[in-house]
Amino acid sequence: MPGGLFDLTGKVVLATGANSGIGLGFLQGCAKQGADVVLWGRRADRNAKALEALKAMGARRVFAQEVDVADETAVDSGFAAAVKEMGRVDCVFANAGFSSRAPSFAEMDSKTYHDLINVNQHGVFYTLRAAARHMQQRAEAGDPGGSLVACGSLSIFHGLPAMEHYAAAKGAAMAMIKGLAVEMGPYGVRANMIAPGFIVSGMMEGAPEAMMQGIINQFANATPLRRAGTIEDIEGPAAYLASDASKFHSGDILVIDGAWLIRPN
Repeated sequence: MPGGLFDLTGKVVLATGANSGIGLGFLQGCAKQGADVVLWGRRADRNAKALEALKAMGARRVFAQEVDVADETAVDSGFAAAVKEMGRVDCVFANAGFSSRAPSFAEMDSKTYHDLINVNQHGVFYTLRAAARHMQQRAEAGDPGGSLVACGSLSIFHGLPAMEHYAAAKGAAMAMIKGLAVEMGPYGVRANMIAPGFIVSGMMEGAPEAMMQGIINQFANATPLRRAGTIEDIEGPAAYLASDASKFHSGDILVIDGAWLIRPN
């Protein structure tokens, strides 16, 4: 039942790329604390299924939209529609993205680079900009506050061969978050990033089961907590960042990786 330190009753949380994986995990954590949720995903069937699950977890009001975050106009109109439907948005999780790998950096073609950047970097920019505009306008009308959150990656902290475009997009999001923490602070808006470690999620769909299990075991063995992450591991950080419990926490990167990043080699 919602209540207590992380109570989100009356707050509206929007997450992109949220009908599965880390985005869904974020909304699950908020739904369990009584938040109203807005889900952006590109597949209507998955959106509907996810909404039913979120209702069962405690979300008071739910709203789903099919939005391609790489489309600037779609993001702006989608955000306006969400505000019209829900009345406000208190927390935004810019999560939508995908990964791809080239044979090497030298062999990475421009299409591979731009296809990923358009979603993982430009999509985050469009989403956070729409949210910042809304929260600033609300603050100027006498209702300050809000939480901007981006999904990062451990690739921000270490080299990732043949995926430099992915790391570049996540690094750009980190820079945006730090800038927003400073610029939006006077409006009572905080900005942070979640940097997940290896999370078993929908991004692994389609891989052969034996291969998938091998990857899971590899990361589990290299993680001090001796397991891979799950989307449920995102729920607590999500509820914290969306709630007033984090009202003085801004400009930070929350690493959720079971201590993988700091393990001794």
